[in-house]
Amino acid sequence: MSVEAPSAWAPLRVAAFRSLWLALLASNIGTWMQTVGAQWLLVEHSGTDTLVAVVQTASTLPIVLLALPSGALADTFDRRRLLIAVQVFLTAVGVLLTVLTVAGHMPPSLLLTLTFVLGAGQALTAPAWQAVIPELVPRSQLASASALGAISVNLARAVGPAVAGVLIARAGTGVVFGLNTVTFAVFAVVLWRWRREADDAAGMPEPFTAAVRAGSRYVRHAPVVQRILLRAAFFLVPGSALWALLPLVASRRLGLGSGGYGVLLAAVGAGAVLGALLLPWMRARWSINRLLLIASVVFAAVLAVLGLVGSEAAVVVALIPAGIAWVMVLSSVNAAMQLFLPNWVRARGLAVYQMVFAGAQATGSVVWGALSDVSGLMIAMVAATVLMLAGVITLRWWPMRDTSGLNREPAVFWPEPHLELAPGEHDAPVLVTASYPVSPDREEAFVAAMRDVRRSRLRTGAVRWGLFRDGEKPGRFVEVYLVPSWDEHLRQHTGRLTGTDQAVEERAHAFADGPPEVSHLLSRE
Repeated sequence: MSVEAPSAWAPLRVAAFRSLWLALLASNIGTWMQTVGAQWLLVEHSGTDTLVAVVQTASTLPIVLLALPSGALADTFDRRRLLIAVQVFLTAVGVLLTVLTVAGHMPPSLLLTLTFVLGAGQALTAPAWQAVIPELVPRSQLASASALGAISVNLARAVGPAVAGVLIARAGTGVVFGLNTVTFAVFAVVLWRWRREADDAAGMPEPFTAAVRAGSRYVRHAPVVQRILLRAAFFLVPGSALWALLPLVASRRLGLGSGGYGVLLAAVGAGAVLGALLLPWMRARWSINRLLLIASVVFAAVLAVLGLVGSEAAVVVALIPAGIAWVMVLSSVNAAMQLFLPNWVRARGLAVYQMVFAGAQATGSVVWGALSDVSGLMIAMVAATVLMLAGVITLRWWPMRDTSGLNREPAVFWPEPHLELAPGEHDAPVLVTASYPVSPDREEAFVAAMRDVRRSRLRTGAVRWGLFRDGEKPGRFVEVYLVPSWDEHLRQHTGRLTGTDQAVEERAHAFADGPPEVSHLLSRE
């Protein structure tokens, strides 16, 4: 029996989401115009496939380097103000890029450097924006909001390159860079007009370094998140061959100019928009693993066409299902991340996803460009096809996990700690112990249930965890975990735990013969 899915357009009924989405669409169009302009400048002034492919690397590598720190900033400070500041910075960089290009002082090295700087701004934007979305739309519409994000990116991919191709041919690359700069300024204005509701549960901001460490710990001890990241990487590394080598397919294999290259990207974008519209229907009828399998096989077939077929019409037609498949995969894994991550670490978790997204594309772009230089365009595309199909096979052993039954809402169920001694330095470590009486016939089940408790503790703040058996009292188990600071432990009490964490603890406590006796040991060092 199929389940009725929310309309793909439902989030646009929310006024704040609608205005920000439209502003982001304009910014995405400008970004694609910028990418096409940069790639075409290098096609004209460079003789190597690798340098053209490195435009993608220069755009995405900053995300690998900066995404987690930017996610920590987005979880620690006001996300609206952070986004405004970044857009003002991007506007300034865009003005510099435009002026130097119009003046004719834009060598490849400087172009790649400024492209890297723009990528750094995007690295600061992406986690904050992704984390804002659940504040704007109901949880039931998150998958549709993610699909609309894909529509924004891919409608931009359809419109931006086509517009860029015409403008480059008639007015030059400087005009393209200038229009991209305007979109940054527009996005800043719309963000400034948005009045974000205050977060009463935000509490004391986390120190930056502690926030970065907490985000990385969460991902290390969340198997669901790790599986999502793995599936994204298996698709993105071979999939990056399309974006890295499509300018060379257009110019060398098909003999097209900048306008023709824009048409090819427009075909991908048109398919992606169609895929985003179809996604709610597909998600209601297919499991996420079947969706990933179908989309990956389709994308592999398109890569083979790009490597083996020299007909412009055939390539244009093939790029439409490529866009559909791209959106099917990335919207699904992005929505899975947003639905699973609790609010306190959402931007940091999404930042790690952005790191994988960008790192896979940056690495893949260099590899496919270098392989094309050494062995030819056809060999590079065929190799990417084979790698994509190999990733499909791994679905048998590493499928996406079903999280639909997990409660991800915040749960405050620990009793408030009452200390006779002041905790002293708030950044000093705290050792928490919990003593459980357990009957001999329940010991094995209790120890098994505590494995999930271990992950919960390490996700939400603990840096060390252990379960011990009392040598003097055989029916007594002691859980011990170390938290970096008293403030960090208080955050476990007041907002980091979810309904899933509560269910995990209750399952373990059910095997004990009574409630645990908890103690807090304060550092004297």
